[in-house]
Amino acid sequence: MKKIIVLLFFVTVLIYLTTGNTSGILIPSDAIRFRIIANSNSLEDQELKMKIREEIEPVFAQIMDSSNSKEETKKLIDQNMSKIEEIIEQYNVEYTINYGNNYFPEKEYKGIIYPEGNYESLVITLGSGLGNNWWCVLFPPLCLLEASEEESSNANYTFYIKEVLERFS
Repeated sequence: MKKIIVLLFFVTVLIYLTTGNTSGILIPSDAIRFRIIANSNSLEDQELKMKIREEIEPVFAQIMDSSNSKEETKKLIDQNMSKIEEIIEQYNVEYTINYGNNYFPEKEYKGIIYPEGNYESLVITLGSGLGNNWWCVLFPPLCLLEASEEESSNANYTFYIKEVLERFS
């Protein structure tokens, strides 16, 4: 009997994921997004973007751990802006940082579609900003999910997103 229940559970999850039924999962309109845009799509520029992201991650992890609201997150981003700038400046690259309403293209990630639009966000543009970008959501805190992406299934990701969004809504 247990095997049948477990099998039914996995079949249900598989059907859920393959039909693209993610309509109930949307990033709230009051979210704060984060984006790093590389100078170009050259291997060197893409690697630089990821190095900077890796060095900035601990700053954002601390912000996300300390914040329970959008207002707190905004305040902590502002308080940590000099740390973010210091990290980028180590790489001797031209950059701009913009906190405000910034354009994000549509993105599909693990079966969830994130619509294009202008969103409140922190955007770091390296050089000309003509390369691919890396992005995440700082509030509610969905930013560090990619780190464990290889270990988690679409089902785990989908359920985790729902859990976080429900917690912060």
